[in-house]
Amino acid sequence: MTIISVLHDTVLAQIGNPTPEAPPAADKLMKLVRYFTWFVLLSGVLGITYAGGRFAWEKWSGGGLASPKMVAGAMIGGIIATSAGTIMNAAIS
Repeated sequence: MTIISVLHDTVLAQIGNPTPEAPPAADKLMKLVRYFTWFVLLSGVLGITYAGGRFAWEKWSGGGLASPKMVAGAMIGGIIATSAGTIMNAAIS
């Protein structure tokens, strides 16, 4: 058992501690992720704005109220997108 232990220590002593480095094209991937994040944020704001405007129009014209579902859907989508962004930032850091 001691021969295996000595051999194990000898082999591990030969292996250096590698320094971490970024994977190839990591800067381009992070730039793409940032663009996608801005796209998601912009689409969420536009979705809530559109649904709010439609809600006001339906209320003013006396039509059927389908837009509260749109507002709720946009808000749920925003919560999911924000949660995914938070999880990804925690995973990357």
